Amino acid sequence: MNQLNFVQVVGFGPNGWGLTLLSGAAVTLAVAICGMFLGMVFGTLGAWAKASRRRPFAGIADAYTTIIRGLPDLLVIYVIYFGGSAVLTWLQPFLGSTGFANFPGFLAGTIAIGVTSGAQSTEVLRGGLNAVNKGEIEAARACGMRRLLRFRRIVAPLTLRHALPGMGNVWLSALKESSLLSVTGLAELMRQAQVGAGSTRLPFDFYVAAALIYFVLCAGSTLAIQRVERHQARSLTGRA
Repeated sequence: MNQLNFVQVVGFGPNGWGLTLLSGAAVTLAVAICGMFLGMVFGTLGAWAKASRRRPFAGIADAYTTIIRGLPDLLVIYVIYFGGSAVLTWLQPFLGSTGFANFPGFLAGTIAIGVTSGAQSTEVLRGGLNAVNKGEIEAARACGMRRLLRFRRIVAPLTLRHALPGMGNVWLSALKESSLLSVTGLAELMRQAQVGAGSTRLPFDFYVAAALIYFVLCAGSTLAIQRVERHQARSLTGRA
């Protein structure tokens, strides 16, 4: 039997793994987006806590960012995945079942990315909040804006404008961190590449293909972020 070339291996022919790799890329994007959304929630709460004058909240936020940023991402994934599995196994008798229960890999990945990206987002959003001109907030308060309206129209847009470049880096980190979720058995891009490499004994071809797909995802994300930044710059200078 003739050895398949690179195009045949990663293509969409009868022996190609193209659709499998693309499905893995779709899972990668899905878990990264869900994790990033959760991380934005954690980051917003953390930035608010650090900016507040309430010491208990600020202390919790400090502990969260210090601990999570000091741990390897893979260790966070292991703790959430196996910890979640242990909790589900403990709950099995109460649900009328027995045996070991696996924590869903997608859910574990979403939480892990959310926790790690949330710690980074906290610092990025806190920096963006500190960069907001206090005079603009005072002007909004003088106009009679209530706190929620002031946050929605003044504080949040200006904070995001300053934090956008940093949040772009957080997103790219979350996208690449998703490759570590292969240890949970989640069928994301890296896991599919590993399966293909083991099945065909062509690891170089599959890992090069995975690298190219990751490059496309990151390059596309970078272009989208730059476009948003240019749009924000035009709105800042008053140009259409």
